[in-house]
Amino acid sequence: MTSARTTTSRRERLRQATLEEIHAAVRRLLVTQGSAAVTINAVAREIGMSGPALYHYYASHDDLVGAVTADFFRELATTMEQARDAHADVPVGDRMLAVCRAMRAWAITHPAEFGWIFASPIAPPNRQRDSARHQAAQRFEQVLLDLTVELWQTRGFPVPDLDSLPESLREQVTAYSTDIEERLPPEAVHVFLACWIKLYGLLCMEVLHQLDFAYSNVEPVFEECLRDLAGMLALDYPGQPSA
Repeated sequence: MTSARTTTSRRERLRQATLEEIHAAVRRLLVTQGSAAVTINAVAREIGMSGPALYHYYASHDDLVGAVTADFFRELATTMEQARDAHADVPVGDRMLAVCRAMRAWAITHPAEFGWIFASPIAPPNRQRDSARHQAAQRFEQVLLDLTVELWQTRGFPVPDLDSLPESLREQVTAYSTDIEERLPPEAVHVFLACWIKLYGLLCMEVLHQLDFAYSNVEPVFEECLRDLAGMLALDYPGQPSA
């Protein structure tokens, strides 16, 4: 006789398998047809399900988008964490460069997914701060933040005089310092965010083909960016590792 627990477990496994099938369908549509093609009805058709039936799994299109976005964030974070851990025995600066290169490698091999996850702000409104998407985004954010904190605590890096910053900027970096439980002081936050803007900005331009008019190979430009970041953080730049 089948127990209620066995029946529940089987039902949960079937539900999880269906969720995975839904997410795979979203990814196929995104990669092959673009984000506009990812509708509830299109995803349902892709897996042989009716649109109304799919609502048993996700209450809205926004919920579906949030769940798949969380998947992509986790995948990217895992890639960066693996690069960090593979260089566990080297100085923190070398680990940071390895993580940045891993981030670029994922971005240029998954341009549709990269564009999808960064099409909206990483930090959602406060009412969504417990969502799976926000938690996955925080995990991604923590990879470089943790390394920057380690660098700050072990050897430090040049920072501006906080009072020299414009008042609005000073207030914002102070607020972010509070958000991260003051693991970095506001002046170090300013440097961390400046590095992130340079890195992320270049990646976005590359993935969105905004540099195609001049560059057929952006990798040396990216390495120049890493050299600049190393300078901002007072790190040695050992050059691009050999293949």
